[in-house]
Amino acid sequence: MSLLSISGLDVHYGGIQALRGVSLRVEEGEIVALLGGNGAGKTTTLRAISGLVRASRGEIALDGASLRKRSPDAIVRLGIGHAPEGRRVFGGMTVRENLDLGAYAVRSRAAFAQRLEYVLATFPRLHERLEQTAGTLSGGEQQMLAIGRALMSGPRLLMLDEPSLGLAPVLVQTIFRVIAEINARGTTVLLVEQNARQALRIAARGYVLETGRVAFEGTGANLLADPAVADAYLGSA
Repeated sequence: MSLLSISGLDVHYGGIQALRGVSLRVEEGEIVALLGGNGAGKTTTLRAISGLVRASRGEIALDGASLRKRSPDAIVRLGIGHAPEGRRVFGGMTVRENLDLGAYAVRSRAAFAQRLEYVLATFPRLHERLEQTAGTLSGGEQQMLAIGRALMSGPRLLMLDEPSLGLAPVLVQTIFRVIAEINARGTTVLLVEQNARQALRIAARGYVLETGRVAFEGTGANLLADPAVADAYLGSA
Protein backbone atom coordinates (compact mmCIF):
# COMPACT_ATOMS: atom_id res chain seq x y z
CA MET A 1 0.00 0.00 0.00
CA SER A 2 1.31 3.45 -0.93
CA LEU A 3 1.87 6.01 1.82
CA LEU A 4 -0.14 8.54 -0.21
CA SER A 5 -2.49 7.66 -3.04
CA ILE A 6 -4.64 9.98 -5.12
CA SER A 7 -7.10 8.69 -7.71
CA GLY A 8 -9.36 10.52 -10.14
CA LEU A 9 -9.08 13.85 -8.32
CA ASP A 10 -11.14 16.80 -9.55
CA VAL A 11 -11.02 20.23 -7.91
CA HIS A 12 -13.07 23.28 -8.89
CA TYR A 13 -12.74 26.93 -7.95
CA GLY A 14 -16.25 28.11 -8.66
CA GLY A 15 -16.81 27.47 -12.35
CA ILE A 16 -13.13 26.84 -13.07
CA GLN A 17 -11.86 23.26 -12.98
CA ALA A 18 -8.30 23.24 -11.62
CA LEU A 19 -7.68 19.46 -11.49
CA ARG A 20 -9.03 16.87 -13.90
CA GLY A 21 -8.80 13.24 -12.90
CA VAL A 22 -5.37 13.49 -11.26
CA SER A 23 -3.98 10.20 -10.01
CA LEU A 24 -0.60 9.74 -8.34
CA ARG A 25 1.11 7.83 -5.56
CA VAL A 26 3.94 8.43 -3.14
CA GLU A 27 5.68 5.43 -1.59
CA GLU A 28 7.19 5.42 1.88
CA GLY A 29 10.72 6.84 1.81
CA GLU A 30 10.54 8.42 -1.66
CA ILE A 31 11.06 11.92 -2.95
CA VAL A 32 8.41 12.47 -5.62
CA ALA A 33 8.55 15.60 -7.78
CA LEU A 34 5.37 17.28 -9.02
CA LEU A 35 6.18 19.53 -11.95
CA GLY A 36 4.40 21.72 -14.50
CA GLY A 37 3.96 25.27 -15.68
CA ASN A 38 2.15 28.09 -13.92
CA GLY A 39 -1.51 27.24 -13.42
CA ALA A 40 -1.00 23.52 -14.08
CA GLY A 41 -2.54 22.54 -10.73
CA LYS A 42 0.52 21.73 -8.62
CA THR A 43 -0.33 23.97 -5.66
CA THR A 44 -3.99 22.95 -5.86
CA THR A 45 -2.94 19.30 -5.56
CA LEU A 46 -1.01 19.99 -2.36
CA ARG A 47 -3.82 22.12 -0.97
CA ALA A 48 -6.32 19.32 -1.66
CA ILE A 49 -4.11 16.81 0.16
CA SER A 50 -3.88 19.20 3.14
CA GLY A 51 -7.64 19.75 3.21
CA LEU A 52 -7.32 23.45 2.38
CA VAL A 53 -9.48 23.00 -0.73
CA ARG A 54 -12.16 20.36 -1.20
CA ALA A 55 -12.18 17.90 -4.05
CA SER A 56 -15.36 17.60 -6.08
CA ARG A 57 -14.53 14.03 -7.12
CA GLY A 58 -11.90 11.38 -6.50
CA GLU A 59 -10.05 10.01 -3.50
CA ILE A 60 -7.04 11.00 -1.39
CA ALA A 61 -5.75 8.43 1.09
CA LEU A 62 -2.88 8.18 3.57
CA ASP A 63 -1.99 4.57 4.32
CA GLY A 64 -5.36 3.61 2.84
CA ALA A 65 -7.35 5.96 5.12
CA SER A 66 -9.39 8.58 3.29
CA LEU A 67 -8.49 12.24 3.82
CA ARG A 68 -11.40 13.62 1.80
CA LYS A 69 -13.59 14.68 4.73
CA ARG A 70 -10.90 15.42 7.29
CA SER A 71 -10.04 18.91 8.52
CA PRO A 72 -6.58 20.41 7.88
CA ASP A 73 -5.58 20.06 11.54
CA ALA A 74 -6.64 16.40 11.55
CA ILE A 75 -4.54 15.80 8.44
CA VAL A 76 -1.51 17.32 10.18
CA ARG A 77 -2.08 15.00 13.13
CA LEU A 78 -2.19 12.02 10.76
CA GLY A 79 1.33 12.86 9.60
CA ILE A 80 1.31 15.34 6.71
CA GLY A 81 3.35 18.56 6.92
CA HIS A 82 3.00 21.33 4.35
CA ALA A 83 5.41 24.19 3.65
CA PRO A 84 3.32 26.39 1.32
CA GLU A 85 4.30 28.45 -1.68
CA GLY A 86 5.48 31.91 -0.63
CA ARG A 87 6.70 30.66 2.77
CA ARG A 88 3.77 32.22 4.68
CA VAL A 89 5.74 32.73 7.88
CA PHE A 90 4.21 34.94 10.57
CA GLY A 91 6.36 38.03 10.14
CA GLY A 92 5.49 39.69 13.45
CA MET A 93 6.34 36.60 15.47
CA THR A 94 9.78 35.34 16.37
CA VAL A 95 11.41 32.33 14.78
CA ARG A 96 10.78 30.41 18.01
CA GLU A 97 7.08 31.33 18.00
CA ASN A 98 6.71 30.24 14.36
CA LEU A 99 8.28 26.89 15.20
CA ASP A 100 6.04 26.55 18.26
CA LEU A 101 3.00 26.99 16.01
CA GLY A 102 4.22 24.16 13.79
CA ALA A 103 4.08 21.86 16.80
CA TYR A 104 0.59 22.85 17.97
CA ALA A 105 -0.59 19.23 17.73
CA VAL A 106 2.36 17.85 19.72
CA ARG A 107 1.27 16.95 23.28
CA SER A 108 4.49 15.53 24.67
CA ARG A 109 7.14 17.94 25.94
CA ALA A 110 9.82 15.37 25.20
CA ALA A 111 8.61 15.00 21.59
CA PHE A 112 8.49 18.79 21.20
CA ALA A 113 12.04 19.18 22.51
CA GLN A 114 13.27 16.40 20.23
CA ARG A 115 11.68 17.95 17.16
CA LEU A 116 12.97 21.42 17.97
CA GLU A 117 16.47 20.01 18.38
CA TYR A 118 16.14 18.23 15.02
CA VAL A 119 14.95 21.37 13.20
CA LEU A 120 17.67 23.56 14.68
CA ALA A 121 20.31 20.96 13.82
CA THR A 122 18.97 20.84 10.25
CA PHE A 123 18.92 24.65 9.98
CA PRO A 124 21.65 26.07 12.26
CA ARG A 125 20.86 29.57 10.97
CA LEU A 126 17.48 29.37 12.71
CA HIS A 127 19.22 28.57 15.98
CA GLU A 128 21.08 31.87 15.66
CA ARG A 129 17.82 33.73 14.90
CA LEU A 130 15.44 32.17 17.44
CA GLU A 131 14.42 35.46 19.06
CA GLN A 132 14.43 37.46 15.82
CA THR A 133 11.11 38.33 14.20
CA ALA A 134 10.46 36.28 11.10
CA GLY A 135 9.69 39.33 8.97
CA THR A 136 13.28 40.53 9.32
CA LEU A 137 14.81 37.29 8.02
CA SER A 138 16.26 36.99 4.53
CA GLY A 139 14.30 35.08 1.89
CA GLY A 140 16.47 32.01 2.35
CA GLU A 141 16.07 32.11 6.12
CA GLN A 142 12.31 32.44 5.78
CA GLN A 143 12.28 29.37 3.54
CA MET A 144 14.28 27.46 6.15
CA LEU A 145 11.74 28.57 8.75
CA ALA A 146 8.78 27.48 6.60
CA ILE A 147 10.29 24.02 6.17
CA GLY A 148 11.29 23.86 9.83
CA ARG A 149 7.80 24.81 10.94
CA ALA A 150 6.35 21.98 8.81
CA LEU A 151 8.88 19.55 10.30
CA MET A 152 7.88 20.47 13.85
CA SER A 153 4.74 18.31 13.57
CA GLY A 154 6.92 15.25 12.92
CA PRO A 155 5.41 14.47 9.50
CA ARG A 156 5.70 11.15 7.73
CA LEU A 157 5.04 13.03 4.48
CA LEU A 158 6.52 16.51 3.99
CA MET A 159 5.01 18.55 1.14
CA LEU A 160 7.14 21.41 -0.16
CA ASP A 161 5.70 24.00 -2.55
CA GLU A 162 8.38 25.85 -4.57
CA PRO A 163 11.07 25.85 -1.86
CA SER A 164 13.73 27.36 -4.14
CA LEU A 165 11.59 30.14 -5.61
CA GLY A 166 13.28 33.54 -5.46
CA LEU A 167 16.47 32.29 -3.80
CA ALA A 168 20.04 32.98 -4.86
CA PRO A 169 21.74 30.04 -6.63
CA VAL A 170 23.96 29.21 -3.66
CA LEU A 171 20.90 28.99 -1.40
CA VAL A 172 19.05 26.88 -3.96
CA GLN A 173 21.82 24.29 -3.69
CA THR A 174 21.58 24.42 0.11
CA ILE A 175 17.81 23.89 0.08
CA PHE A 176 18.05 20.88 -2.25
CA ARG A 177 20.83 19.38 -0.13
CA VAL A 178 18.70 19.77 2.99
CA ILE A 179 15.66 18.19 1.27
CA ALA A 180 17.78 15.17 0.36
CA GLU A 181 19.08 14.96 3.95
CA ILE A 182 15.57 15.17 5.42
CA ASN A 183 14.51 12.34 3.13
CA ALA A 184 17.59 10.26 4.00
CA ARG A 185 16.61 10.53 7.68
CA GLY A 186 13.29 8.87 6.94
CA THR A 187 10.79 11.57 5.89
CA THR A 188 8.94 11.02 2.62
CA VAL A 189 8.79 14.15 0.43
CA LEU A 190 6.33 15.40 -2.19
CA LEU A 191 8.10 18.27 -3.92
CA VAL A 192 6.54 20.95 -6.13
CA GLU A 193 9.41 22.79 -7.74
CA GLN A 194 9.96 25.24 -10.63
CA ASN A 195 13.58 24.09 -10.91
CA ALA A 196 12.50 20.89 -12.63
CA ARG A 197 15.93 19.62 -13.55
CA GLN A 198 17.24 19.92 -10.00
CA ALA A 199 14.08 18.36 -8.57
CA LEU A 200 14.29 15.32 -10.86
CA ARG A 201 17.92 14.78 -9.93
CA ILE A 202 16.97 14.07 -6.31
CA ALA A 203 13.54 12.49 -6.96
CA ALA A 204 12.87 8.78 -7.23
CA ARG A 205 9.88 9.50 -9.43
CA GLY A 206 8.00 12.45 -10.88
CA TYR A 207 4.71 13.60 -12.35
CA VAL A 208 4.20 16.46 -14.80
CA LEU A 209 0.86 18.30 -14.77
CA GLU A 210 -0.55 20.16 -17.77
CA THR A 211 -3.78 22.15 -17.36
CA GLY A 212 -4.87 20.07 -14.39
CA ARG A 213 -4.04 16.62 -15.82
CA VAL A 214 -1.09 14.27 -15.45
CA ALA A 215 0.73 14.51 -18.79
CA PHE A 216 3.90 12.56 -17.96
CA GLU A 217 5.05 10.28 -15.17
CA GLY A 218 8.10 8.14 -14.58
CA THR A 219 11.33 7.84 -12.67
CA GLY A 220 13.37 10.97 -12.17
CA ALA A 221 16.04 9.66 -14.54
CA ASN A 222 13.53 8.76 -17.25
CA LEU A 223 11.79 12.13 -17.10
CA LEU A 224 15.16 13.90 -17.29
CA ALA A 225 15.94 11.92 -20.44
CA ASP A 226 12.51 12.35 -22.07
CA PRO A 227 12.82 14.82 -24.99
CA ALA A 228 9.20 15.97 -24.65
CA VAL A 229 9.67 16.77 -20.97
CA ALA A 230 13.05 18.38 -21.63
CA ASP A 231 11.70 20.65 -24.35
CA ALA A 232 8.72 21.80 -22.33
CA TYR A 233 10.06 22.02 -18.78
CA LEU A 234 13.79 21.56 -18.39
CA GLY A 235 15.31 24.21 -20.63
CA SER A 236 19.00 24.14 -21.37
CA ALA A 237 21.28 22.01 -19.25
